[in-house]
Amino acid sequence: MASIVQLNEAVRDLVRDGDVVALEGFTHLIPFAAGHEIIRQQRRNLTLVRMTPDVIYDQLIGAGCASRLVFSWGGNPGVGSLHRLRDAVEKAWPAPLAIEEHAHAGMAAAYAAGASGLPFGLLRGYLGSDLPKVNPNVRFIECPFTGERLAAVPAVRPDVAVVHAQKADRRGNVLMWGLVGVQKEAVLAAKRSIVTVEEIVDDLGAPPNAVVLPTWVVNAVCHVPGGAFPSYAQGYYARNNAFYKQWDEVSRDRDSFTAWIDRHVKGTSDFAGFRRSIEEAAGHV
Repeated sequence: MASIVQLNEAVRDLVRDGDVVALEGFTHLIPFAAGHEIIRQQRRNLTLVRMTPDVIYDQLIGAGCASRLVFSWGGNPGVGSLHRLRDAVEKAWPAPLAIEEHAHAGMAAAYAAGASGLPFGLLRGYLGSDLPKVNPNVRFIECPFTGERLAAVPAVRPDVAVVHAQKADRRGNVLMWGLVGVQKEAVLAAKRSIVTVEEIVDDLGAPPNAVVLPTWVVNAVCHVPGGAFPSYAQGYYARNNAFYKQWDEVSRDRDSFTAWIDRHVKGTSDFAGFRRSIEEAAGHV
């Protein structure tokens, strides 16, 4: 059953050094607030897992939280590279970063397998691809019924899954809508889970076929309005495109990145403080 707690308490109790951590969100509902709290609490040696890691993973990697990344496509969406990710892979700063690259279909299959309690996921997508040449965790098996050759990937089973959603009720049931990725599968596959939400309500008012995470699969619900900023939360606020463009300049240089993290993340006590800090910087990220 989910407990409604402060975000710093949830990260303190549920995220541990050396954990496999999946902060999932696809285009919107990206859990920036939770990622910042992991940086503040200086978690180390994390294996970060995510489809489409973007700016929050750039920040986590640059802050020294990660030792390994399991992913499919990484970049600053609509802008370019993740400079802190590249620096870690190419020059081991601030620490060496091992990578395991997949296609989106491979990651989705791996999450679905983890959510289903299965040891691996199956797909055709890697047949004819060069990814198996650089990723030893892509294997091939023969279907026992048809003899067809299929690709297999190990299930993703995070120690902790972290997602952002629009609503939770006071019992800890969670509702999300809009462009949804693998958040549901990540939570179902994980040993522990944290969900930040825009608001806590008496009744979710969930429509038929909505994505609802029941309280019994969630450990902690945290009320963090705006917690997906600078990504968007459908029905609440738009994507801050300027932030992503400005991040490209901030993150190119180690010193400017470190100064930004020290000022806006480590120098603030929570996500509300981060937002005030950004606003006080008069439009400079």
